[in-house]
Amino acid sequence: MELVEIIGYIGALIVGLVLGLIGGGGSILTVPILVYFLGFSPIAATGYSLFIVGSTALVGTFRNIKKNTIDFKTAIIFAIPSIFTVFMVRRVVVPNLPEVLFSIGNFTLTNSLFIMLLFAIIMLLAGWSMIKSKTINSDSTLKTFDNTHYFAIGTQAIGIGALAGLVGAGGGFLIVPALVLLVKLPIKKAISTSLFIIAIQSLIGFLGDLNKTVSIDWQFLITFTVISIVGIFIGLALSKKISAKRLKRGFGYFTLIMAVYIIFKELF
Repeated sequence: MELVEIIGYIGALIVGLVLGLIGGGGSILTVPILVYFLGFSPIAATGYSLFIVGSTALVGTFRNIKKNTIDFKTAIIFAIPSIFTVFMVRRVVVPNLPEVLFSIGNFTLTNSLFIMLLFAIIMLLAGWSMIKSKTINSDSTLKTFDNTHYFAIGTQAIGIGALAGLVGAGGGFLIVPALVLLVKLPIKKAISTSLFIIAIQSLIGFLGDLNKTVSIDWQFLITFTVISIVGIFIGLALSKKISAKRLKRGFGYFTLIMAVYIIFKELF
């Protein structure tokens, strides 16, 4: 096993670790690890990422079910449009992306370049959100949904589902604020509910890849996922001892650096 592969598997542990510590964010590391350290194409990496992220989030969800910290009604309302969108993106849109999207002079935008640049933009937004986010203390839950809330939640869910399908990230950094600001969930319950949504939408999104002719390396995928799951258990144990606010800010800066690195690597 080469050094880059070892680093890649260490990255799998970090993915789970971050998910366990702050309830999101670790998934945006998965695609860069798969592409730059383990040599997968961006399209294959986004599909693998959905399985890894979904499985790891599912383990965290089982823990949250025992602690009764998931708002299942809200999760279902949010998940239905998101799941449908991510599945259709993986089943219809991604397989039919042309190899070359367009060319201007000497610049050619391929589908792989498009996915990595879009992913870098998502990382920039995620990093900025983590750095600037403030703890929102909300002890009340919205008892009823009016048409405005249905529309706002559905629109955001569709957008997150489309992004998740294209770049293979769970979108927790977008889901949590939506649940807190639109549905008025307490922040801890929003994180738990978000993890449940991520698990469902990511795994169903991955099913959209199973009709493709490209073979899936199940041995690698399961190995990487198991390491990530070990990481989430470590993260959950450490979450009681480490300040989530400090960790989130530090990870936010790291994410910004990674995003800039991807942009420069892909363009220059």
